[in-house]
Amino acid sequence: MTAITVHNLRKTFQMKRKAAGLRGSLRALWRPAYQSIEAVRGLSFAMEEGELLGFIGPNGAGKSTTIKILTGILHPSSGEATVLGHVPWQQRQDLAFQIGSVFGQRPQLWYHLPAADTFYLFGKIYELADADLHRRIAFLAEAFEIEELLETPVRKLSLGQRMRCEVAASLLHKPRVLLLDEPSIGLDVVAKQRLRLTIQRMSELEGVGVLLTSHDAGDIEALCRRVIIVNHGEIVYQDKVSALKRRYLTVKTVDVRYNEQLPADFGLPGVETLKVGRYGAKLRFDTRETPVEPVISGLAAAGSLADVTVSEPSLEDVISAIYERTETESG
Repeated sequence: MTAITVHNLRKTFQMKRKAAGLRGSLRALWRPAYQSIEAVRGLSFAMEEGELLGFIGPNGAGKSTTIKILTGILHPSSGEATVLGHVPWQQRQDLAFQIGSVFGQRPQLWYHLPAADTFYLFGKIYELADADLHRRIAFLAEAFEIEELLETPVRKLSLGQRMRCEVAASLLHKPRVLLLDEPSIGLDVVAKQRLRLTIQRMSELEGVGVLLTSHDAGDIEALCRRVIIVNHGEIVYQDKVSALKRRYLTVKTVDVRYNEQLPADFGLPGVETLKVGRYGAKLRFDTRETPVEPVISGLAAAGSLADVTVSEPSLEDVISAIYERTETESG
């Protein structure tokens, strides 16, 4: 069943044009000039219920604008969108009971109060019975490992602790869809990993669908099977994450180590030798020209193997390659 449907969605903002010089600035006070900025340009996509979907792109690509339209915060200039059968900007109150949202740079927890106070306030807003609310808070506190943090003022929590509380608060009313806009921004490696694991666990336990925007490709790689890439308000790619990596960066790097010393002229046909040491070498090859199997067979035939590591391209490199391609084509 489809959770989110977007068709030809557009959003244009009217921005004041900055005037040049003192005279221009004075004139602009009386007759300001405006320019149109098209943040979203005809987006169309769908997300299934329970799906973890990555929605990524550079700054200014239209990600946050799209998320705000899907939560009902913004009205689109044109186009259609439904979330769980609701038109967000027309049925925002009804939709709010079925979705959760977290904006990484806009906290929803009260800064000077313990997180528990915000949880209880949200429980009243979402009309949860007291017994159900207490059970839900206890469940989320255990799942997110925040039992000892709930009575601590939010201002005293670390960023990682606060974000776990933020995401837990967004799940308080058992939403069917969770919209996460940069939830891991500013977090260290350990905090990011804990947050990813908990989001994944909640998706598996409760079947909540997640639409995730992030500048950290590790978030997308760890959580999402499918990804949509936007640039300048338009979709430039959408497919499985694995297919994305296979299609755009086919170059693999091999680090190999042997139990015996290598000859100085060590090498394999169709494989670029980057470095050769006494007992090891670093190689690179393109799978479109040289399959993986003959490379591994050739390495095994060259001597007694101690270790072989084949490195795939990082998602950051893949995304960079797509941006470069689209910029070249548009230019």
